[in-house]
Amino acid sequence: MIDVVKEIEAHLSQYLLGIIKEAGEIAVDKGYNLYVVGGVVRDLFLNRSTLDVDLVLEGDAPSLAQELARCRDGRVVVHSRFGTATFKKDEISIDIVTARSETYSRPGALPSVKPGTINDDLYRRDFTINAMAVCISPERFGELIDPHGGKTDLINGIIKVLHEKSFQDDPTRIWRAIRYEQRLDFKLEPATEELLRRDVDMMDKVSGDRIRHEIERILNEEQPEKAFRRADELGVLQKLSPSLKGDDWMASSFVKARSGNPESSSGSALYMAISVWILSEDEIESFIELLRFSGDTARVLRDISGLKRVLPSLEAGELAPSAIWRLLEQYRLPAIKAATLTTNSDIIKRRLDCYLAELRFVAPALGGNDLKRLGVKQGKEIGEMLLALKVAKLDGNVTTKEEEEALVKRWLGGGKG
Repeated sequence: MIDVVKEIEAHLSQYLLGIIKEAGEIAVDKGYNLYVVGGVVRDLFLNRSTLDVDLVLEGDAPSLAQELARCRDGRVVVHSRFGTATFKKDEISIDIVTARSETYSRPGALPSVKPGTINDDLYRRDFTINAMAVCISPERFGELIDPHGGKTDLINGIIKVLHEKSFQDDPTRIWRAIRYEQRLDFKLEPATEELLRRDVDMMDKVSGDRIRHEIERILNEEQPEKAFRRADELGVLQKLSPSLKGDDWMASSFVKARSGNPESSSGSALYMAISVWILSEDEIESFIELLRFSGDTARVLRDISGLKRVLPSLEAGELAPSAIWRLLEQYRLPAIKAATLTTNSDIIKRRLDCYLAELRFVAPALGGNDLKRLGVKQGKEIGEMLLALKVAKLDGNVTTKEEEEALVKRWLGGGKG
C-alpha cells in the first residue's frame, strides 16, 4: 500500500512542500478545500520528483493565490476570466485553478466551463492516471481522491480514458495517449485503443494549432521516434500527411540526430525536418498549412524541398569550397543537418559536414570600414567586395589580413585577383 504522505514528503522539496501546506491552511481559513491534482500525483506514484505542481480549489482560486503571495512575498498572475492564477516565488511556479466542470457543444470544440467540485474537475481529465487528486487541507492532508481507478491503472501500466466520448470531446487526446504510453512504457487499455482507432478522423475537427502543440510536445520527449512509430501503427501519423512514415529509417535518423553535434542540430526543428524529408514539395506545403507552422520552423521545412534539388550538385567531382558554400548558405541549419542524416552519398555527407563545421564560419578579416579606408566606394560595392573576399578566403587564395588588403588594392588598381 502506497503511503501518499510519505511519497509527497519524499518527492517534493521541503521548500515547495512548505508553500503547499501554507496554501492548504489559507484555503481552510476561507472555507475551501485545496487539492494537488493531475501529473504531479501520477509522478509521485511513479517515484519521480517534480517542481511542476498544479492545485485545484473548490472555491475562488485567484483570491487564494493572492493571499498566498502576500504571506510568502511571492508574485501572482491572475486570469480572472478562467478562474485561474499562477503563484511564483524563486524557482517555484504553482498554477492554482478553480475546480470546474466542462461541456462540449460539438466534437473537437473548446469546452464551456463552470465552477464545480473536485470530482467534476477530475472527470474532465484525459486519462485515469491523470485524474487523481490529493487533498492538502490540514485535517485531510494526504487523502487520495481517485474516483476512476487511476492508481490501479498506474500499477498495471495502463493508459485509459474516462469515458467513451473522450477522444470525440477532445481529439488532441489521441496524441497525448500515444505520448504518455511511449514515455511511461505503458500500454493503451484495449477498449481505449478501440476508441482511439474509431475516432482518428475526429482530428479533422481540431485546429492545426492545437495538433501542432501536441506534436511539438512529442518532439521534446527523450525518444520521440517511439511515439511516431506508434502513431504510424495506429493510423494517426497519416492524418498529418498520408506519406509520413514512422519506420526504422525515421527512427534511426532521430537517434543519429541526438548523437550528433548539438550546435548543428536544433531540437524539434531538426526532428521535424527529418520527418518531412520523404514528402514532396506539395506535401510539405500541405503539412505546413495543416499544422499552421510559421516563422523559422516553416522556413526550415520549405528548405527541405530546395535542398533536395541542390544536393545532386554536391556530388560533382571538382567543387571549390566557395561553390559548396554558395549552394548551401541560403538554407537553415536544421534543414542542412537533416540532409547529413538522410543522404546515402558519402561525398554529399562529407561536403555537408564541411559546410557545417567549417565553411559557414569563414569570414574575411577586413570589414566595411577597412574597405572604405582602402578607397572602396560606399554602397553596394562594399558588399560585393566583402563577398569576393569571403570567396577568396574560402578557396585559400588569401589567409591573412595583409593578403586581403593586397588583394583589394589589386582590384582597385584594375589588377586581377
